[in-house]
Amino acid sequence: MQKKEHNVVGQYTGRLDAFGKVTGRALYAADRCFPGMLYGAVLRSPYPHARILQISTNAATRKKGVIAALTASDIPGARVFGVVVKNQSVMAEDKVRFIGDGVAIVAALTEREAREAVGLIRVEYKLLPAVFDVEEAMKPDAPRIHQGDNVFIHHKVRRGSIEKGFQEAEVILKRSYRTQRIEHSYLEPEAALALPLPGDGIKIECCAQNAYSTRRSVSEVLGIPMNRVEIEQATMGGSFGGKDEVMTSLCCRAALLALKTGRPVKMVNTREESFLESYKRHPYILYYKIGAKKNGRLTAIEARIIADAGAYASMSPFVTWRSAVQAAGPYECLNVKTDAFAVYTNQAYTGAMRGFGSPQVNFAIESLMDELAQELNLDPLELRLKNCFTEGSVTATGQKLNPGVSLKEVLQKAAGEMKWEMKRALYEGEKRNQDYIKRGIGLACSYRGVSLGAEGIDAAATVVSVQSDGSVIMWSGISDMGQGAQTAQAIIASEVLGISPDRITFFPVNTSRISDSGPTVASRGTIMGGSAAKKGAETVRDSMLKEASIILDESIDNLIMYNNWIFSSKNRTKKTSFSALAGECFNRGVKLFGFGWHKSPSTTWDEKTGQGQAYFTFVYGCNVAEVEVDTETGQVKVIRIAAAHDVGKAINRAGVEGQIYGGLVMGMGYGLMEEFSIQEGEPQCYNFDEYLIPTACDIPDMKAIIVENPDPLGPFGAKSIGEPATELAAPAILNAICHATGKRIRELPADLEKVLLDHKLKRISKRGSEEK
Repeated sequence: MQKKEHNVVGQYTGRLDAFGKVTGRALYAADRCFPGMLYGAVLRSPYPHARILQISTNAATRKKGVIAALTASDIPGARVFGVVVKNQSVMAEDKVRFIGDGVAIVAALTEREAREAVGLIRVEYKLLPAVFDVEEAMKPDAPRIHQGDNVFIHHKVRRGSIEKGFQEAEVILKRSYRTQRIEHSYLEPEAALALPLPGDGIKIECCAQNAYSTRRSVSEVLGIPMNRVEIEQATMGGSFGGKDEVMTSLCCRAALLALKTGRPVKMVNTREESFLESYKRHPYILYYKIGAKKNGRLTAIEARIIADAGAYASMSPFVTWRSAVQAAGPYECLNVKTDAFAVYTNQAYTGAMRGFGSPQVNFAIESLMDELAQELNLDPLELRLKNCFTEGSVTATGQKLNPGVSLKEVLQKAAGEMKWEMKRALYEGEKRNQDYIKRGIGLACSYRGVSLGAEGIDAAATVVSVQSDGSVIMWSGISDMGQGAQTAQAIIASEVLGISPDRITFFPVNTSRISDSGPTVASRGTIMGGSAAKKGAETVRDSMLKEASIILDESIDNLIMYNNWIFSSKNRTKKTSFSALAGECFNRGVKLFGFGWHKSPSTTWDEKTGQGQAYFTFVYGCNVAEVEVDTETGQVKVIRIAAAHDVGKAINRAGVEGQIYGGLVMGMGYGLMEEFSIQEGEPQCYNFDEYLIPTACDIPDMKAIIVENPDPLGPFGAKSIGEPATELAAPAILNAICHATGKRIRELPADLEKVLLDHKLKRISKRGSEEK
């Protein structure tokens, strides 16, 4: 088969799911209803740490409309679950560990009756000492949240000699940084509908991000084989990493009630319940020490990272591992020492969120690089270009980078787009005037490991099935939560088959229809699911081309599949439409079904030394932000921001741009306003009227710069963009604020009162001197 220019890859393509969503025809989990359906509700703990002495559901079960009330003692199988550490309660059995921990569940004829019934359940608690400060929790005499030490994870990275590195340094800086706990803020709250199946099986239609791990946990909790648990993903209204364990617990609870009653049970969290029980992004405390020569060359980087895991392990082991791998940033340094800890506290547990441990360390190392540049009297861009990875560089974990390292390219393209040198000098000069409006420009860059890496087995499946009329059905084990994974896979299959994507219908993830494809995390949707889609489509293509060769009496080597036609490159009159060929293949009994299975290249990791091939490939990005700070009010306005990202190959340019724009706004919220505050274990906000996220009024002028250096390990050279898009905006913006005001902020979200107070005191002092 001859190659032709891309048919659809790299174009602007509409989303497969767009019509259903904009017309309101798409069905979300909360929209599903079945005859005889019951409604479930959860009783949650009002205490951060307490032993459960007794639970009585008698009053609840006597209430009119109530069909069942269950506690942990009614669970037939495992009572805890967890992908990494199995210690999260479906319903608390012996004690509660945070405010919001589930204690009991009820099924009733109406939602109102179910919610009223949980208020009738009586629980006798014995309050236990609680710990809320993560560094206090690390002390030997701190209250124990689980059996064993509160420090349950410690990842190390060791390269070279850290002592030698600091001895060689001519400049040494020590700094500490803090990041906050934030809410995922997906528009659709958690929802699940459990339906009993014949033979004590269960089907759950839900908005779970990771259907296969959810199935595994439901199977264990119910005590039945996995082949009797079917999880089907409904249309999802966002996730950003947030619909994993919280959805697993909801699905387990709905399934327990459904099997107990023999009737369908729907459970939907209110926004307040979602805020209370769902996990958050980890707050970090980061202690950094950096050494460099006076010419800017780095000699040593040391980092001590402490992550508040909250009440349960969740994804903390993997989140902090990625933090440890990437803590030293995208910079060449022969001497690196990193220690990353995850620690239990009696607060809302923390887990996966877009970025997965990189936004926190990127904020720290990119702030530190700007501080080092100031100390050395170097331009921040110059310092980064002097130290950043290039082809053949070796990372802090001892991994030699593959060809395609594009850090300098993304740095220069983003800086050039924003006129870095000119504005840096211009705004520096403006600091001397009396205007209370100050402007600044800042940048941040990163490298990021693609997919799961050494976290574990990484493989995915996609099926491509051509129908006799030339239409196509696809389904995959990769979830589409709104990020466009199905559209990207459809484009890849369309490219292989030479057809338009509008011929394709994509079915939702169903654990009983397609092989376990692992979690849809780590920006692996395109590189893993897309590679599987390509392989599945190639299987079908090869079958069809063999028949086309016979029908057209032409060598396969001369045939081209393009724009819904198959034709000869030697004689254009020899042609047939894709639909006609599909029909003829069907009539001849040719297989038009392709199963694509893709396993990632191998990785290695030595947990003792923190050395190894952590990821099989990497992506590179840079954000440059321009801000305006009102030093009278403390208001920060992001004027413009440019983001350059090397995605390998943009499968759908519209999708890539959308990911970049959304990531920038999410990163802006992380840097300037978002914080899920908890005091003494009690959340301080329960809805979006109190939890601030950026609105349309806050969105700046944004420029997406798509850099393409195709990677042979990805489909048509594609890598990833979902998480890289959100991990750099916060440090770029805070570096710009520092450039504008001269004030370094080392804690997120930016505390503008400190900036405002500093400027007011300076003006008062200056005015007083002038009057004298």
